[in-house]
Amino acid sequence: MDGAIAADEARKQADWKVGVDIGGTFIDFCALEANSGRVASLKVLTTPEDPGAELMTGLRLLAEREGFDPTRMTRFVHGTTVGINTIIQRKGAPLALFTNAGFEDVIELARLRMPDMYSLFCSRPDPLISRDMVFGIPTRMRADGSESQAPDMVAVEKAVAAAKANGALGIIVCFLHAWRNAAQEASVKAAIARLAPDLFVFSSAEVWPVVREYERSSTAILNGYVHPRVSSYLTALEARLKDRGVPARPMLTKSNGGLMNAAEGKRACVNMLLSGTASGVIGASWLARQAGENRILTLDIGGTSADFALIIDGEPQFGTGELIGEFPLHIPSVSVSSIGVGGGSIASVDAQTVLRVGPESAGSTPGPACYGRGGERATVTDAMVVCGWLGHSEMAYGQLRIDTQLAHRAVGDLAARLGRTVEQTAQAILDIAVSEMFVEVEKLASRAGVDLRDFTLMPFGGGGPMLGAFLARELGMKRVMAPRRPGVVSALGGLVADLRGDFIRTVFTPLSGATLPAIREAFEALAHEGRGWLAAQGHDAAAELTLSCDMRYFGQSYEIEVVLSPEWLTDDDVAPIEQAFHLTHQRLYDFHDPDGEVELVDIRLSAIGAGPKLSLPETEEVDVAAIPARRLPVYTGLRVETVDLHDRQALVPGSTFHGPAVVVQEDTTFAIPAGAQARVDRHLNLLLTFAE
Repeated sequence: MDGAIAADEARKQADWKVGVDIGGTFIDFCALEANSGRVASLKVLTTPEDPGAELMTGLRLLAEREGFDPTRMTRFVHGTTVGINTIIQRKGAPLALFTNAGFEDVIELARLRMPDMYSLFCSRPDPLISRDMVFGIPTRMRADGSESQAPDMVAVEKAVAAAKANGALGIIVCFLHAWRNAAQEASVKAAIARLAPDLFVFSSAEVWPVVREYERSSTAILNGYVHPRVSSYLTALEARLKDRGVPARPMLTKSNGGLMNAAEGKRACVNMLLSGTASGVIGASWLARQAGENRILTLDIGGTSADFALIIDGEPQFGTGELIGEFPLHIPSVSVSSIGVGGGSIASVDAQTVLRVGPESAGSTPGPACYGRGGERATVTDAMVVCGWLGHSEMAYGQLRIDTQLAHRAVGDLAARLGRTVEQTAQAILDIAVSEMFVEVEKLASRAGVDLRDFTLMPFGGGGPMLGAFLARELGMKRVMAPRRPGVVSALGGLVADLRGDFIRTVFTPLSGATLPAIREAFEALAHEGRGWLAAQGHDAAAELTLSCDMRYFGQSYEIEVVLSPEWLTDDDVAPIEQAFHLTHQRLYDFHDPDGEVELVDIRLSAIGAGPKLSLPETEEVDVAAIPARRLPVYTGLRVETVDLHDRQALVPGSTFHGPAVVVQEDTTFAIPAGAQARVDRHLNLLLTFAE
């Protein structure tokens, strides 16, 4: 009885913090009980027909299996693909665009670039707003922020009536030079609200007040396009959590790797379009710092895609201009490169009898053939099963049982067309998947100017450990680090993420002592805005403010981001800022002009409220040879070999073994090729090293 009373008391005092990430095939859960340090994780198949239902299923399973109590949840962080899937599938809201008369073709002209300049068959995507839904309003703001022509409100009234008649559910307002003065956009937005209160309206300056009208238009359009679906999803999410008695206010992961509350997410939908990929990199950065790894290449393979990012000096890299489907997003985001090759990517033979892999994915429904959920076409996962790397234990925390016969049948259909054996065809599928990832990673390394031989590969996601070691070997990388629970790293990223808000002011001014007071004033205004944003998120502790500027030499068309120290603005000397720009330009382009005139375009500020301080348990390493659970046949490329199979739960810190080998665990399977030496570290990370 005393034990039961103690257990009940512990349950009442529990402090659960939960991170959730929804991918194309699975929703991942990472739950931490803060008092005991116990971590529980889970994967549940997604329900595309009813987004959000899988979340409730996962919470119920956590309660049944782990003793999780939703009424004791003090932190809930959620990443979702609802926004990005809406864009990729083109299922967003019908919109109208109000712009300056004479500039109705801005979004169609874009930057006059082809997506692939080397393809004869390349075509540009159709805009999210068709030309007949773009309305020119007679109005003009000068570049200095003074008004040349006030908005013609009669034209606005006619445009609103036409937009409604054509079926628009929302209107985007984007006028020239609104980054300098947003008054015209604000007045037209207010007029639309009076004329058509049933329509939602977003102005470009409120979404992201950046210079260049196409970039500003594109970002505002993406925000409006996903708004109804994201807002409805989040409203239903809040209701479902309330029904389960969850007291924590839901927080959302953002594209910049930070968090915001759900109320803001309903308006600033564009900030969460890349939330899943970003939170994966944040989780990987946290794990890397825990393990003392400073230079990491992340490999996040889910059911649909493979995502890559660089972590340098323990920190993720950031940028702007990331592509959402086929459209540029010009808000700060964790820099991630993606390719349409995942565990569910479908293999096919084209009319020229060439084997191809992806980008079409089987998703969660019907899924790979080996899942036994109705899929009949061969996927990367099926190829892993046929080769023998996969299928030796239950998958996804016992939710899936692999049917090897179905996998052989699906791959066999391709083998018959190619005139190869089933094993050879499966290996070819894996080789193609790895080679496509190789090309994308090489491009990423070239853009960043890094040598990947100095980096450690961190594979995660359900499919990362399956292919990660093979990719590392092809890239010439010497180390691979797989976390204890690689399948839920993105969910962990939300759990450890900070609040982070990004703010920008376009100033367009020469960098000189005379302009420094204006630059300082803009920074102070951003700092005030950032602190106010953190307060609105419920953060009442100390705030960290990071500052950067977009700068260029006079005559250059585009600028580079330069990290600054705030104290540089307190003096009257611009030399430190100038020097930082020259050094950054030299690092990026191997060139700088110490006598060149410098122009400051944008001032950027990030307001950061630190998240919970968590740490992984550590255990002393004891050198011991790992004892395999059994041995099994695996086709390793040229022949079938008998390899060791290890259970991840049985591997203790200090355990060592060598490849080829298979490691099975609740959320994924780790395939380890020949030539790799494996060791478990004090954090239960599995480390591979390849001989020179």
